Amino acid sequence: MILFKIFISAFLINNVVLLRFIALCPFIGMSTDEDKSFGMGLAVTFVTVIATCVTWPIYRFILVPEDGRWDLSFLQLLVFILVIASLVQLVEFYLKKSAPALYGSMGIYLALITTNCAILAVTLDVINNENPFTEVPYKFEESVVYAIGVAAGFLLALLLLAGVRRRIRTSPIPAFLKGAPILFVSAGLLSIAFMGFSGLVK
Repeated sequence: MILFKIFISAFLINNVVLLRFIALCPFIGMSTDEDKSFGMGLAVTFVTVIATCVTWPIYRFILVPEDGRWDLSFLQLLVFILVIASLVQLVEFYLKKSAPALYGSMGIYLALITTNCAILAVTLDVINNENPFTEVPYKFEESVVYAIGVAAGFLLALLLLAGVRRRIRTSPIPAFLKGAPILFVSAGLLSIAFMGFSGLVK
């Protein structure tokens, strides 16, 4: 039950894009159509989950071991970014070989996954914060579920905005709202809608 609550909280209640306002750059840049959004969402999901699986044990057993022999927590940002960058390179090599069309459509945004603050935020959340439902540090399996929830929330936000943008292209929009204004108004309305999930899990 705790794992389900962690997932729902990360997926809907504290959606990384629409409620925490993290990773807005790919949210706007890669939501022009559903295919791009889905590809970016899957790439970010893979990197987020694997990065969490790698960085959690590195922090708990190497940087800050439980027996207190040393404290290398000041290296966490450097180590985590190196892990994320390595995983992004794997994703880039895979897409370049197996899905060149998607690789080309992503352009610079694929490389920017390395600096996607949502991925780094997840890896830092699970080591610096306590599980809000148990008030103890996140266990490994809880960290992985949290990462999956955040990544799924990111994918959901991308797909929702991509669907809205597709409708906008065929809708009668006033001239002064066309382009970026109506896009940001739509994103704001999505954010307000997601605030309704705030009481879903206590």
